[in-house]
Amino acid sequence: MTDLSSAPGATPAGVRKPHSLYEVDALTKRRNATEFRFRLYGIIAIAISLSVLALMLFTIFSDGISAFRQASLSFPVTLTEEKLDPAGNRNREEMAKVTTIGYSNLLKENFAAYVNSQGFEVEGLTDAMIGDMLSRDAAAQVRNQVLADPELIGTTIDVTVLANGRIDGYLKGRVNREEALRDKNVTPEQLDLTDKLVDQGILTVAFNWGFMTRPDASDQRPESAGLGVAILGSAYMMMIVLVLTLPIGVAASIYLEEFAPKNWFTDLIEVNISNLAAVPSIVFGILGLAVFINFAGLPQSSSLVGGLVLTLVCLPTIIIATRASIRAVPPSIRDAALGVGASKMQTVFHHVLPLAMPGILTGTILALATALGETAPLLLIGMVAFVGTHPSAPIQGFFEPATALPVQVYGWASRSDPAFLERSSGAVIVLLFFLLIMNAIAIILRRRFERRW
Repeated sequence: MTDLSSAPGATPAGVRKPHSLYEVDALTKRRNATEFRFRLYGIIAIAISLSVLALMLFTIFSDGISAFRQASLSFPVTLTEEKLDPAGNRNREEMAKVTTIGYSNLLKENFAAYVNSQGFEVEGLTDAMIGDMLSRDAAAQVRNQVLADPELIGTTIDVTVLANGRIDGYLKGRVNREEALRDKNVTPEQLDLTDKLVDQGILTVAFNWGFMTRPDASDQRPESAGLGVAILGSAYMMMIVLVLTLPIGVAASIYLEEFAPKNWFTDLIEVNISNLAAVPSIVFGILGLAVFINFAGLPQSSSLVGGLVLTLVCLPTIIIATRASIRAVPPSIRDAALGVGASKMQTVFHHVLPLAMPGILTGTILALATALGETAPLLLIGMVAFVGTHPSAPIQGFFEPATALPVQVYGWASRSDPAFLERSSGAVIVLLFFLLIMNAIAIILRRRFERRW
């Protein structure tokens, strides 16, 4: 023993001096400071993310919630036989020859007469201005009602029709009097009359069920535009995607994970599946345009073509998610099943697949939710076209022109009328609602089929 090592309190060179665990030294302070900064950075990142999300949702809801409310006018209309059924025989084919122009003139005359009879005094207001407060869709609405029941001709009925987009925008705060001075589609006199009609209950704003059921409308009548065709088109495409992707994706995953030999060919397939999952969706749209429309001759802008294209988009994601779920099943499950005499097929379908089912269903639904929001590939196959009629019921409806919710959002946002921008934000709310439902279903299914071992 040397003098240095034996001296009391001596510490060998390069060795830290012993200290109490309750003593906070400089190194511990630096480590605690580093850990505090890391936590602070995480909190700041989460706060920024939540702030951006809150700002986005606030913007969407503040701009789009008004799309679910619509202004309408209620007044009596005398359905004169001379204008709507000159022959007087109540034949629907002959009555159908009276176009919406004839009904429009009749509605404007009746509405102007009703307003004048109520004693509303607005300086400078003419009967033409009063009639222009009605939506251009009102004539078609009354015409369909009369053709459905010809006995209404010759009677006076109470109708409730849409007000035009500018009047609707005024009641929602989208149009003001200063803009009315510069806008050829509305006048300050009409806004003055609007206030009086609201006070008398003739003009009301109620929940707009038509926003969910009516088809798209032209630029001349934005107040009547709805999501009916887009919702049906998206539903049809999701049906096709689900029917195709689930069996194909699960079968391919089971084969690659459980039965395929491990060689260069299967490695090549796995690499290509991973690469396809990273390919931009617009590339699949180009492929769908070339193969399904130009080569196969399938109808353009149909739900069938849209579903096939979205199937190509979803398949790589579903295969990757399914393989990960199958791989997560412990090998002991397979060994136990094989040890008691089960075949490879029985092991996979009776033991492995049920245990992997939560992950498979979750991956499938999340892939469908992603496909529901795809826009670029659908634009390339023509689903951006204006569709004014609802598609038929399946299977025929799969081959008829349709559109989708994200494409409808894009179409409305690109139009100049502010009423369409309002409806675009409203369509985003509907799309978010469906995505929320699909994610909730994924969580419920995962908990329903989850098994612990």
